[in-house]
Amino acid sequence: MALQQIVEQTVTGLGYDLVEIERSAGGLLRITIDLPWAPPAAEAAAPAAPLLEQFVTVEDCEKVTRQLQFALEVDGVEYKRLEVSSPGIDRPLRHEQDFVRFAGSVIDITLKAPIGAAAAGQVNATRKKFRGTLERAETGGWQIVWSDEPPVKPGQRVSKKRVPAPLQALGFTLDELKDARLAPIVDFKGRAGKAGPAPA
Repeated sequence: MALQQIVEQTVTGLGYDLVEIERSAGGLLRITIDLPWAPPAAEAAAPAAPLLEQFVTVEDCEKVTRQLQFALEVDGVEYKRLEVSSPGIDRPLRHEQDFVRFAGSVIDITLKAPIGAAAAGQVNATRKKFRGTLERAETGGWQIVWSDEPPVKPGQRVSKKRVPAPLQALGFTLDELKDARLAPIVDFKGRAGKAGPAPA
């Protein structure tokens, strides 16, 4: 049985989703798992309390590791070290369901080919990498929406007369993507403003 099939059967059999399989130099076999996701049911009844997002725990990874070690040994798959982990903040987006799940999130995409002069407009025709908000396009496909506005630095004054850069959108299909991931954005707002005046 092929490695992909063994891992996928084992992971899904334990009730998880397989995100990624990666073989590295030195015999490392890295498996990334996530909790299954189902689109929220549209109910006409009164809205329920929002569900808290659940995450893969260390115990989940241990459970999958034990089962995979057994399954890989039975099928004679060679590896030196097995690592099972959660997707992390830069989770890859591979399937249509991933895009549905993370619609509205900031993502990074890399196209297989540059966008080309015909679709470029205000964008460099050789550009392949984009960061922006993932949205459903009017055509039913996907698009990424962004602004080339430079971020405001802490303490920087912004003129009220300044005209913001226009929003731009690029439609794409999953076949046109080389890579798509959640943008690893960490918010440290909790630390802002804590530094008071220096002691005398």
